[in-house]
Amino acid sequence: MFSPRRLCHGFKNVLVASVINDIWIEVLFFTLVATMVTLVSEKTNTVLTFKNSLLTVLGIVVGLVISFRTTSAYERYQEGAKMWTSIIILSRNLAQMIWIHIPNKRPNQKGQRKVSTMESLIEKRTMITLIHAFGVSVKHYVRGESGVDYEDLFPLVRFLPQHAGTSESVTESDLLPLWAPNHEQNRGAIHSRSSTLVANPISPEKPDSKPLTVDPDSLLPTALKPARIPPENLLIRFFKTIGRLLTGKCENVAEQRCNNTTANIPFEISLYLQSYASYVISTKLVEPAVATALINNLSMMQDTLSNLDRIKNTPLPFAYQVHLRMSIWIYLFFLPFQIYTDLRYLTIPATAFAAFLFLGFLDIGREIENPFDYDANDLDLDGFCANIQRELHQITAHICPEPHDLVTSSKNQPFTPADTRDAPTLIEIGLDAYTNGEEGLPPGMMSMKRTLLQNWTRQEPKTKRS
Repeated sequence: MFSPRRLCHGFKNVLVASVINDIWIEVLFFTLVATMVTLVSEKTNTVLTFKNSLLTVLGIVVGLVISFRTTSAYERYQEGAKMWTSIIILSRNLAQMIWIHIPNKRPNQKGQRKVSTMESLIEKRTMITLIHAFGVSVKHYVRGESGVDYEDLFPLVRFLPQHAGTSESVTESDLLPLWAPNHEQNRGAIHSRSSTLVANPISPEKPDSKPLTVDPDSLLPTALKPARIPPENLLIRFFKTIGRLLTGKCENVAEQRCNNTTANIPFEISLYLQSYASYVISTKLVEPAVATALINNLSMMQDTLSNLDRIKNTPLPFAYQVHLRMSIWIYLFFLPFQIYTDLRYLTIPATAFAAFLFLGFLDIGREIENPFDYDANDLDLDGFCANIQRELHQITAHICPEPHDLVTSSKNQPFTPADTRDAPTLIEIGLDAYTNGEEGLPPGMMSMKRTLLQNWTRQEPKTKRS
C-alpha cells in the first residue's frame, strides 16, 4: 500500500546517503556560470565561446583521474571491511578456545595456590570480556575518540590496573598516561559535557612539591560519554570556527596534536590478553596446539589493528586531492564556454549535470576513503561490535557437556532414517548382535554397513540438485 510517510522517509534516506548535501553549492555555482554565459551570449552582441578542441582531451583525462580516485577510495573501504571481518572472526576463535579448551577443574600444582571452579569460570569470562573490549576500543580508536570513558567501553575495562590504579593510594608520579591531567582536558574537548570530566582532577605537580596521594576511584569519570559521538552539523562547525578565529581562541596545530596524544587502548588490551596466554601456557592448562592457536590469533589481532591504523592515517596525499579538485573546477568553469555553440540554452542543464556527475564521484571518493566515521555510507562499526558481543555471549552460554552425555541421550537416533532406534537401545544391543531388519543378512558390521548405505540411498534424491 502506498504510504506518503514511507515515501518521505525513503526520500530523506536517499538525501542523507547521497552526496547532494555536500556538493549542491558547487553545482549551483557552476550552473550560475553557465547561466551567465548563456544569457550574455543570447541577450547581447558578445558571444562568450571559444573552440572546444581541448574539451574531449581534458574530459578523458579528468574522467580517468576521477576513476582512479574513486577506485583507490573504494579499495580502502573494502580493506576496512575485511579488517573488521577479521576482528569478528578472531574474537570468536579466541573466545571459543578460552571457554572450551581451558579447563574449569584444574589439578593442584606445587608452589601454586588451588584455583576453584568458580574462580576458573570468572577468569575465563573476564578474558572474554576483554576480547569484547578490544573490538569496542578499536571502534573508538579508528574514529579518533581517545580515552576509555564511554558507555560501551569503560564498564569492560574498569577493573584493569592500567585504568584504575594498582593500589589503594597512588601518587601523581604513578599515574599512567591515560589518567594524566592533560588527557582529562582532551576528553572534555571531544564531547562538550562537563559531566564527562573526572570528579577530582589533579593539578600538575611542581618539581619541588611533595608527592600527592590520591584515591584511584577519584580518577574514574563520574559520567560517561555516549557510545556514539557523531560530529556536529557542517554549518554549526563553520560558525564555531569563525567564532574561535574572531575571539583568538583557536589553538595551533602542534598544541592540538599534543592534547590528542593518548594511550593506544586496543594495544593495551591485547597486552593483557597476551599475558593471560602466557599464564595458561606456562601452567600447562592447554595443549601445545591450542597454545599455538592462541598466540597466532592474538598476533593477528595486533596485525589487524595496525592495518586499520594504516587505513585511517594514510589517506591520498593532500596535494593530489587539491590538484584534482582544482582541475575539475577549472574544467567545469570553462565547460559552458565550449558547449554553448552547440547546445544554446541547453548549456545550463548540461553544465549542471556535468558538475553533479564529476563533483559527485569526487566527493564519494572523499567520503568512503575513511570508512570509520559516522557518515551514512561508512561501515557500521556499532553493528560489528554488537555482533561480537552477541556471539561472545552465545559462546559463554554454551554449557560444554561431556560427549558421553550427548551420545547416550535417549533422544539421539544416530542411524536415522534407516534405523530409528535410539542410542541407549543400540548400545545395549551391541555391534555383534546388531541387525537392520533385513532377512538373510548376518548381524554385525555387515548389517551396520548396509544401514549406512540405505541412509545414503534415501537422502541422495532429496539432496541432488535439479
